[in-house]
Amino acid sequence: MATAVVMPKQGNSVESCLIVDWKKNVGDPVAVGDILCEVETDKAVIEVESTHAGTLLARFFGEGDEVPVMVNIAAIGEPGEDVSDLDPNAAQPAPAAEMPVPPPAGALDRAPSSEPSIFNPQSSIFISPRARHLAERKSLDPAALPGSGPGGRIIERDVEAALAAQPKISPVAKAMVEEGGYVAPEWGSGPGGRIMARDLVVSDQGQVASGEASAQATTHEPLTTSHEAIEVIPVKGVRKVIAQRMLASLQTTAQLTLDGSADARAMLALRKRFKASAEALGLQGITINDLILFAVSRTLLRHPELNAHFDGEAEIRRYANVHLGMAVDTPRGLMVPVIHNADRYSLKALSQEAKRLATACLESRVKPDELAGGTFTVTNLGALGVEHFTPVLNPPEVAILGVGNVNLKPVAGADGDVEFIPHLGLSLTINHQVVDGAPGARFLQDLARGIAEIDLLLAD
Repeated sequence: MATAVVMPKQGNSVESCLIVDWKKNVGDPVAVGDILCEVETDKAVIEVESTHAGTLLARFFGEGDEVPVMVNIAAIGEPGEDVSDLDPNAAQPAPAAEMPVPPPAGALDRAPSSEPSIFNPQSSIFISPRARHLAERKSLDPAALPGSGPGGRIIERDVEAALAAQPKISPVAKAMVEEGGYVAPEWGSGPGGRIMARDLVVSDQGQVASGEASAQATTHEPLTTSHEAIEVIPVKGVRKVIAQRMLASLQTTAQLTLDGSADARAMLALRKRFKASAEALGLQGITINDLILFAVSRTLLRHPELNAHFDGEAEIRRYANVHLGMAVDTPRGLMVPVIHNADRYSLKALSQEAKRLATACLESRVKPDELAGGTFTVTNLGALGVEHFTPVLNPPEVAILGVGNVNLKPVAGADGDVEFIPHLGLSLTINHQVVDGAPGARFLQDLARGIAEIDLLLAD
């Protein structure tokens, strides 16, 4: 008997996943544990393994499709087996026909039909049993349906047509509607118009929202009449996660950015020595960013108010160890893997772990656990020539450090002469709800001192 492969559930808040790549084709043999496909959710790419052995009989969705969790995406069984009943895109099988119920007077004079019909005296709906059962099963009110059967009676194909015209609703959104308090719109923002949880409106505002949407739809005019080429890019997968989280970050936190700089001479000199060191030492690959991550991991131990989470209401959690997030630019968008217990790593080990995580992100092999649990984040735009910028918090974290490039800064010497000394740009964004400006400034000052004396910090 054929078995369905479902889109796995990835946490309580994930409604759908994007199929990135199919690893098996229809007709391929499949063993337990084989990777069937890769799916993307919450910035991570997850491998979907087979839990059954046999032949891949069908793939119900293609690469690039966004599929709700717990929905069948493929079928495995023996060659030749019928899997139509497992296909979520196929029409549901109709129940067996019921015995006909006598129609009202005069109905027998109408043309015969291959479907028996039933007349409901209370609602005056002339409908076949099969159509009625299908409508009930799908919670569809047949009163508003036009009938295409003899005499205008509603038959099964009328219900199927109405169901096909309706957008589907995600499991999470359906549960919210059934619990009450929310109303689903006529069309959603999911694939094929699927209604997602984000599309729901509060019940007492449903009619207003629907009316506004209708008015906008009827008054909409094209923005341009030219024939220019326009590329339409769906906002989904990693891009959608980034969009939602960045907006939520700015809407739910009080963000303040402090700018500073650090004397970079010791750091640049140390980096030069590492590059010239013997290959056997394994230090040639240590970068400026690795040195910054190391300095941050040690400095945070003296500033626990920044190595913390805020739940947005009444609780601040300060962590004894530093779980350091680092922003990685990938073709699929920004990703932030986490070096857990970064304060316990040596510089060499920290550099190796940072490279491993960055490579995993670039190659879409990073695991969900490696993208979670950060207590502080570092994002570096120095290689792109940026001096200072305003990094956006990654809630529930309460601070994030932005690293700029190295520029010559005029500094007055003891004899009054001005020297031009290379300085590294630093930008610290804090959540002013729980971190005041002075503690943030003290951390930035302490970090700048640690970078300027990086050789001493390594000996600590």
